[in-house]
Amino acid sequence: MSDGLGRAQALALLEEWTKGESLRKHGLAVSVCVEAYGRMEAERLGLSGAEADALAEKYACAGLLHDMDYEKHPTKDEHPFVGVGKMRELGWDEDVLHAVLAHADYSGVARESHLDKALFACDELAGFLTACALVKPTKSIQDVEVAGVKKKMKDKAFARAVMREDITSGAELLGLSVEEHVGNCLKAMQARAGELGLEGVTA
Repeated sequence: MSDGLGRAQALALLEEWTKGESLRKHGLAVSVCVEAYGRMEAERLGLSGAEADALAEKYACAGLLHDMDYEKHPTKDEHPFVGVGKMRELGWDEDVLHAVLAHADYSGVARESHLDKALFACDELAGFLTACALVKPTKSIQDVEVAGVKKKMKDKAFARAVMREDITSGAELLGLSVEEHVGNCLKAMQARAGELGLEGVTA
């Protein structure tokens, strides 16, 4: 990662550009899921310690920033191009910028790297898992199970804005079954439920 740019700077940038809580929470949820894939990739590459941490942080930052401009610039002409322009100005790494561009189908940027694929695969799923948690009586992600998520994916009326095909094609891009992909993201979000505001309510 470029000197002086990391998770803290990504979070500050997200908060500067995005005032709505739900979109901020979406960035955080996507970041948690993408970071989990960064950890897996670091392991696959045989990285450990600071190197593994640096790779995971890069993945986390891409997740935090993928929709940073969406609130101010929601049109296909501007999102994510405006945000990427600002990130480039600030000195963010090109592979992070590439992943942010590639998460939008209409950008014309192909998904090439593992980071590109992970960001695309986690975007819709993180939102869907959040929706699955919020309809539980407890509003807790801990009460969400893979089988239940799969069932909800078939219910067209539930979280209808979520594109199911992006979840399935994202899993395919990563070489995983939908169950594995859902399980990976669910586990990542459950581990950081408090941070995501999904630890639920106590009776």
